[in-house]
Amino acid sequence: MAKTAYLSLGSNVGEREKHLETAVSLLAGPRLRVLRVSPVYETEPRDLPGQGMFLNLVVEAETELFPRQLLERAQAVEQRLGRVRRVAKGPRTIDVDILLYGNSVVDAPDLVIPHPRMHERRFALEPLAELAPGLRHPVLRRTVRELLEAVRDQHARRVAFRIEP
Repeated sequence: MAKTAYLSLGSNVGEREKHLETAVSLLAGPRLRVLRVSPVYETEPRDLPGQGMFLNLVVEAETELFPRQLLERAQAVEQRLGRVRRVAKGPRTIDVDILLYGNSVVDAPDLVIPHPRMHERRFALEPLAELAPGLRHPVLRRTVRELLEAVRDQHARRVAFRIEP
């Protein structure tokens, strides 16, 4: 049975727009259909200051992949686009995180859904709110719109660049 999943994509190295565009197209494939892509936002790095600004978006997908298979797809996209993990939270060509997978809650050593820090990150919530403002976080039970209000002090600027599914 297909689930609706939301994935956060970010890039702050090289041709950021191209990395996002390519990642969206690579995510689509067997057992995953990209339904919608949020507007793109430029955001400041959250966890490791002093690196380049990020471009971020959220993808809404319909998938028959199980959560771990979706994680494997996301990691394959990161590898294909040359992501190298030299410094934790450091600069990256692409970052693909699973924010939500239906109403599922997964708590494994290598996979936590909903994303454990999404409610603290405007770079994830702002584009997610463009797609599903009334969606409820399955653990916190607050809507995306409500979660976004708590992080309005973080910088996020919508940019003109747009990606179609």
